[in-house]
Amino acid sequence: MYLFFLAQGLNFTQIAILEAIYNLTTLLGEIPTGYIGDRVGRRNSLLTGTALISLTLLGIGLSSSFWALATLYVCWSMGYNFRSGSEDAWLYDTLTDDLSEDQFAHVRGRGESVALAIGAGAAIIGGYLGSIDLSYPWFVGAGVTATGVFVLLTIDEPETYERTDTTALSFRRTLSIIRRTVSERNIRAFVLYYYVLYAAVTYLVFVFLQPIFETIVLDFGVSQSQVRSLLGWFYAAYSLFGAGLSYYTGAIRSHLGLRTWFLWLPFVVGGALVGMYFVPVLALPTFLLIRGLSDVTRSFAGQYINDRIETMGRATVLSAMAMVSGLAVVPFQLGSGVISDVVSPLFALAVAGVVLVVSSAGILLWEAPIEE
Repeated sequence: MYLFFLAQGLNFTQIAILEAIYNLTTLLGEIPTGYIGDRVGRRNSLLTGTALISLTLLGIGLSSSFWALATLYVCWSMGYNFRSGSEDAWLYDTLTDDLSEDQFAHVRGRGESVALAIGAGAAIIGGYLGSIDLSYPWFVGAGVTATGVFVLLTIDEPETYERTDTTALSFRRTLSIIRRTVSERNIRAFVLYYYVLYAAVTYLVFVFLQPIFETIVLDFGVSQSQVRSLLGWFYAAYSLFGAGLSYYTGAIRSHLGLRTWFLWLPFVVGGALVGMYFVPVLALPTFLLIRGLSDVTRSFAGQYINDRIETMGRATVLSAMAMVSGLAVVPFQLGSGVISDVVSPLFALAVAGVVLVVSSAGILLWEAPIEE
């Protein structure tokens, strides 16, 4: 997608602004859409979001101006707003029906594994489609996403949700639930540690992966005409590595535990981001590492938060977590865009790595971000 934007004449600062628009929309839309998901049902919220995303992908593939893309980024973000909290809320409540809610991270990890494995094949196809025309992957993505609407029509609402009297859930009460949840001692530090710092920094990795990859392979003598198809193969490896780790999410949790995982995570990732600035070729394995860690960590974070909230307002609370990430990433995006234009994307990620390590250490000194 970023090669597509660069081909339309956008610079790194404009790309960063697009991402900032996306996250500002997330900031404004997450809680209202989460509330809608709690009131009208998880499935209806997922249907709305999936249809909106499909139409937006089609529009982006047809766009060539910054202002058109800025408008479509608002729509794209709203689509994910409708899906973000409702996805995990639907899954957790469905598992609760079978008294299996403690298996949330395991089941979610297996689902992510399947998605990433399929995505590996799609990445290769997308690379070759992009070498023909960078708009084609957007059109195919729109069509594939649209099939999700038909899939969603075949699923039911969880009984746990249907037994909840959502008519009594006012917007004011929802906000009260969010405030109470975030103020709890075992959640507030975790929100800063993961949803603010870690999520914001790793988001930048996905923003700058493509231009950094292009720079590195060109330095190795790869011709410009081969970059797009080669990028597809790298994304395939990228997805397969993530799929492998995601498949063993449950086993990782059993052997390491959530506390050990989260305590080491920011220092490993931050150190890798700093290291690849001094040895640029390390960027490729670093991208694979962060890809693999990303979905496992998201599943663990979902398990940790879901275990501490109730069905009433669940989608809204989870959406609020996404809203916090959306707010936190905006200054990171704008700052990294400017730094990338002035110095380089590699330097911008190194700065982000330093911020991640130093700030995470500060939070640990203040309060443990995750309880035993």
